[in-house]
Amino acid sequence: MWTPLSKIRQRLKNRSGLSDTNMLLIITIAVFFLMYLCAMIFLKGSFLRPQMFFNMLNENAALIILSCGMSIVMISGGIDISVGAVTSLVCMSCAVHLDYGGGSVGTAILIALGIGLLFGVVQGFLVAYLEIQPFIITLAGMFFARGMTTIVNSTQFNVAHEGFQALKATRLYVPGMGSVNRLGTYVPAYVEIGVVVALILVVALFALLRWTKLGRGFYAVGGNRQSANMLGINVKRTKFISHLLCSLLAGIGGFVFFLHVGSGAPSHATGAEMNAIASSIIGGTMLTGGVGNIIGTFFGVLSLSTIKNIVALLGLDEAWWTNITVAAMICLFLVIQSVVLSRKNRNKL
Repeated sequence: MWTPLSKIRQRLKNRSGLSDTNMLLIITIAVFFLMYLCAMIFLKGSFLRPQMFFNMLNENAALIILSCGMSIVMISGGIDISVGAVTSLVCMSCAVHLDYGGGSVGTAILIALGIGLLFGVVQGFLVAYLEIQPFIITLAGMFFARGMTTIVNSTQFNVAHEGFQALKATRLYVPGMGSVNRLGTYVPAYVEIGVVVALILVVALFALLRWTKLGRGFYAVGGNRQSANMLGINVKRTKFISHLLCSLLAGIGGFVFFLHVGSGAPSHATGAEMNAIASSIIGGTMLTGGVGNIIGTFFGVLSLSTIKNIVALLGLDEAWWTNITVAAMICLFLVIQSVVLSRKNRNKL
């Protein structure tokens, strides 16, 4: 069958170079391994122990889930700044349900999923079908969720529910990765159950974006809404599903966060939405939409955690040093994205 010359040239062009998404993914992974290797060489100490890496996963399992949801929304050309507040509301609602309501862990999980779905349906409808700016809608969602958290309970308290405490104490030990402490005792390496949930979701969402029609729709809508519409993609439904998925993941991430901290508090997950956006940007997701990768987001979270640990080990315990370092890192990756975007525009000419 005869193939037009223009199509042959396009195929050769696609094969000859990396896509923007893959290029940013490679840069993100390289930066993470470079930082971690430098920390192992120059700082040594805990960075030489495998448990240091596993602790990064334990502490950031919820952020990984939130950042994955944020990446999906950003790939489709939107943003959601309510995920941190939704996480706080999930924690407080589940804590009150378990300790004061006599509930079970199963019903607490349903509450977390229900809260996420409710926010996703409302915000997704307002953004996709009424075409209100996502920043405004999710800003309102953030204030609403924070206010509802205080209404549910205004004080911090630890959950004493036996079933929940048993689930919280569950550890998955990694054979052969333990270390010997200063007392000469072998300490096995472990991850919390929330890490397993986060890794399963990373794999599932990676497959969704890479091999499904819906995933390709997210990229198409974020890249060029008019072109996506001309290709027969239901733009409004796609944007609605992206916000629905993001809020649902916020509900799941909220319960994972709850499993890690074991308490309810109005101040929980403060700033989590900013960390999720930062992780997505560091992971190669463009604010302009159409470019991003869930694996990159995963390494973006690890990079963010690594730089914070490095700053702490250098003795710079003041909060502003961490903020300054994170800000510099975000600016660096924004510059990298700008270079990639300019290269893309030149290739179009």
